[in-house]
Amino acid sequence: MPATHPSHVPTLSNDDAAEVAKAMSIKSVYVYEAPVRIWHWVNALAITVLAITGYFIGSPLPTMPGEASDHFVMGYIRFAHFAAGYLLAVGLLGRMYWAVVGNHHARELFWVPIFQRAYWQEVWGMVKWYAFVSARPGRYVGHNPLARFAMFFMFFLTAVFMVVTGFALYAEGAQMGSWQDKLFGWVIPLFGQSQDVHTWHHLGMWSLICFVILHVYAAIREDIMGRSSVVSTMVSGHRTFKD
Repeated sequence: MPATHPSHVPTLSNDDAAEVAKAMSIKSVYVYEAPVRIWHWVNALAITVLAITGYFIGSPLPTMPGEASDHFVMGYIRFAHFAAGYLLAVGLLGRMYWAVVGNHHARELFWVPIFQRAYWQEVWGMVKWYAFVSARPGRYVGHNPLARFAMFFMFFLTAVFMVVTGFALYAEGAQMGSWQDKLFGWVIPLFGQSQDVHTWHHLGMWSLICFVILHVYAAIREDIMGRSSVVSTMVSGHRTFKD
């Protein structure tokens, strides 16, 4: 594999720079450990179920004829929504734990070097790359700078917001005194009333859907046009670099 010019090596992390140098000779680097990959795909499944069932909860199906006890469609939809919500919440807790015990790539989702000028220069370079106005960017072992920014601010914070508001709404059904009410009962008074929380929770769902669309587009585009693997990396854990 031809050597990459030093200017193409990210300057934000000595660990990343060392791994890129290593990748020049072996063509791939083990980046994402198994718990991170499992969390990613389980999270994708949970968000898909939450988005579909959440839509029908907000816009219920037409009333079925006959006795209500004979039709439990909305009950099943609500159960699937709550189950996926619990899965998302437990997954976030597990992901936080692995950010502590995992490798340094497992921590990229939880902080962004916003005070480093070099970081913003590379973010701007990635913006131009995705806008089709610049040549291919440098190689990145973990998330590229723009993806890292988007993952932190758009996904992680939004997901936390959805979990908090979701459990606050769930606490209404669980009633006062439940652990959901004790931990999240303060959310509804903070927003004003239950309907306000419903509205913000619904808007949060659409923001996640928009993010997922952009995320899938960027990942597939990078696999085709970029300098390293993306989709297969979240399956095998290995980042493979192209010539």
